[in-house]
Amino acid sequence: MYKETVAFIRRQFHNKALIPLHEPCFNGNEKVYMNDCIDSTFVSSVGSYVDRFEKEFALHVGSKYAVATVNGTAALHVSLILMGVGKEDEVITQPLTFIATCNAITYCGAKPIFVDVDKETLGLSPEALHIFLNENAKLKEGQCINKITGKVIRACVPMHSFGHPCKIDEIKDLCDAWHIALVEDAAESLGSYFKAQHTGTFGKVGAFSFNGNKIITSGGGGVMITDDEELAKKAKHLTTTAKIPHKWEFVHDEVGFNYRLPNLNAALLLAQLEQLDNFLENKRELAKIYEEFFENSNIHYVKEPKDTQSNYWLNTIILDTKKQRDEFLEYTNSNGVMTRPIWTLMNTLEMFKACQCGDLSNALWLENRVVNIPSSVRL
Repeated sequence: MYKETVAFIRRQFHNKALIPLHEPCFNGNEKVYMNDCIDSTFVSSVGSYVDRFEKEFALHVGSKYAVATVNGTAALHVSLILMGVGKEDEVITQPLTFIATCNAITYCGAKPIFVDVDKETLGLSPEALHIFLNENAKLKEGQCINKITGKVIRACVPMHSFGHPCKIDEIKDLCDAWHIALVEDAAESLGSYFKAQHTGTFGKVGAFSFNGNKIITSGGGGVMITDDEELAKKAKHLTTTAKIPHKWEFVHDEVGFNYRLPNLNAALLLAQLEQLDNFLENKRELAKIYEEFFENSNIHYVKEPKDTQSNYWLNTIILDTKKQRDEFLEYTNSNGVMTRPIWTLMNTLEMFKACQCGDLSNALWLENRVVNIPSSVRL
């Protein structure tokens, strides 16, 4: 089956010598906008392309405001700060995620708590969250207090894994009931919807990434979205070194961050965003082809969950055992087809080993079996 799978994947990508996992597609106005930006000399953090991109992105996902950042981790870090996450706080998230999720929590001086994921969505499980909170938390003076540590559980950060939306409505209801701020890590889910609502828009803030392997990219880049005007103003202030506007004076009123997205990158992103609908259609066609291919095999193909529309950023399969997973990874990568396992569980990494965890049975099961296969836009 591995040989057949490699041959099939090769045919989808014109039998190139090396089939990447997800390569960028620059097939629109990228060079036009980049040249215009260079000619303007406004290539750093001030320029019309940053403003244009923020407006277009907000419109595309259905939020009122967007604040562009240098990368997705910066967008998530600022989102957490806006929700009041600080030193000695705790933040619930999933163990099966890219490390940026936990890094952003740690930058705030807070500590992650790991709650299990759903096998269907690969994202945070509302059932596991419900169980964890009932067993370990209490409400006191309008705050969610961890009965074990005595600390405030300030926020919850679910992540929409590989573009598949998690059960975000149930998670939001739980967060509201327990007075926990919902911060969506939507890094991988641009173009994904849960019950016709775009990911990243369910909580007060959401964060996206435009890393080189994302569905649209400027080599890096990120964005924070919100419907709250004051939060948007605060985000813009913090990400531009907390500088008070003045014709010539350099006055900063608090510790800020140099998280500004350069105008040059924004020019590239604007051109990419113009092509997003075509990218999404192309990727859904590939997902259908993969689904039909794996239908009669002993390899399980991960389809978009119920009530969702996934961007199918990375196509995902599940093998029967860790041994089969490793054999598949070895065979495909040795034969010019780039495949990758899912992330190592965050709670097993040295810096997060001491973090509190719920029952992580699903996450462990998935870690041993999940593989991503080539998912680039096909020209």
